[in-house]
Amino acid sequence: MSYNDNEKIFNPKSTKKQRKYLRNNMTKAEVILWSRLKGRKLQEYKFRRQHGIGDYIVDFYCPELNLAVEVDGETHYTSQGKQHDAKRESYLDEIGIIILRFTNRQIKQNLDGVIDQIASFITNELVQD
Repeated sequence: MSYNDNEKIFNPKSTKKQRKYLRNNMTKAEVILWSRLKGRKLQEYKFRRQHGIGDYIVDFYCPELNLAVEVDGETHYTSQGKQHDAKRESYLDEIGIIILRFTNRQIKQNLDGVIDQIASFITNELVQD
């Protein structure tokens, strides 16, 4: 779906119920990562969880950086999941949003490493003097 300048891209009404459901039913890995992103804990940047962008919902989004952080569970590795992710990534890329992806396993087994990767990406790729 394409949007013109007059349409609401972020958190449209069409995804409101699904976003609420996802916020109330986060996976264990999402809960773990959210504990380290919420409340401006990562370099003072505000992240939002289960944020709607167009027809899609990203796990975590920092509007100031146009950065989405995705937590990939098993459904992302099915052929249907890969197809959906490719379509969503194409759309997000088209509107200038960068996506970082991590697996459930990475978050559960190496949370500090995941946080370091996100922080390093922000510092080295997004915030340049």
